[in-house]
Amino acid sequence: MNRVAVLGAGAWGTALALQAVRAGGRVTLWARDAERAEAMVRDRVNARYLPGQPLPPELGVTARLEAALEGAALLLLVVPAQHIRGVLATLPALLPPVLVCAKGVEQGSLKLPLEVLAELRPGARLGVLSGPNFAHEVAAGLPAAAVVASTDAGLREAADALLATPAFRLYGSEDPVGVQVGGAAKNVLAIAAGIVTGAGLGENARAALITRGVAELARLTLALGGRAETTAGLSGLGDLLLTATGPGSRNTSLGMALGRGQSVAEVLAGRAGVTEGVATAPALLARAAQAGVELPICSAVAALLAGALTVPQAIAQILARPRRGE
Repeated sequence: MNRVAVLGAGAWGTALALQAVRAGGRVTLWARDAERAEAMVRDRVNARYLPGQPLPPELGVTARLEAALEGAALLLLVVPAQHIRGVLATLPALLPPVLVCAKGVEQGSLKLPLEVLAELRPGARLGVLSGPNFAHEVAAGLPAAAVVASTDAGLREAADALLATPAFRLYGSEDPVGVQVGGAAKNVLAIAAGIVTGAGLGENARAALITRGVAELARLTLALGGRAETTAGLSGLGDLLLTATGPGSRNTSLGMALGRGQSVAEVLAGRAGVTEGVATAPALLARAAQAGVELPICSAVAALLAGALTVPQAIAQILARPRRGE
């Protein structure tokens, strides 16, 4: 069986569907909006999220969940982290093995994506796919690497068989906690890096912030039961470097706009896709507080997004931290 169901027809979901087709799978992409699904079938392009990237005839597109899931050997859940619970409520009780391809912390419950799935689908075979991947580059078939993390070795092997190609290399990990923490925290830290750039504080400041951000990420990963080495891998440092060093990242570009004086509402009003770091920042901070971990950079970002601090005040708050050894 080489059928792959991809739930979520945003940029990343569409890119992963294209990658699964390249790997030889029989792939169906589910779009929540029926009109958009029809347009993608008719025009063979995801005009809203990946304009200019043709969809091959082998890729099926549907708005019917049952059609997407029929006979699937692997389910890629590629909806925003804040919508995972709602989508799961519409799915059947028995699911094929699931790879979560979203990054974040659920508001309210403060759970990581796999914790939400384990709560709602106990006993399901679960894993997470994460790494330094821009959707448009994966969609175009440019070289990339990612991590598939699961305590289920069979699931890791199945994901590799159904998704990997020479240009899309997958590495297995037994640390889904560390991989999820890296994916969530890097979005918040990327907003901070963008603020530094937008405010004109220089490359030295951005490099220092990213480095200290890795330290925050490592503290939280260990506190939640993850492994220190995961922080230095593709889903930690690798993803943070990609996301925090270029305006192609939605989180970094948001931060740049904030650093130049725009408001959060102004920036988000002109966007089609979800900027995960906005919802993740307060939830990540609350989860860290439960674990007794301080995240000064993430704390400043959360306060700024909530309107409790201005950009100069957020920068001053970080710079006023007590001196300490590295």
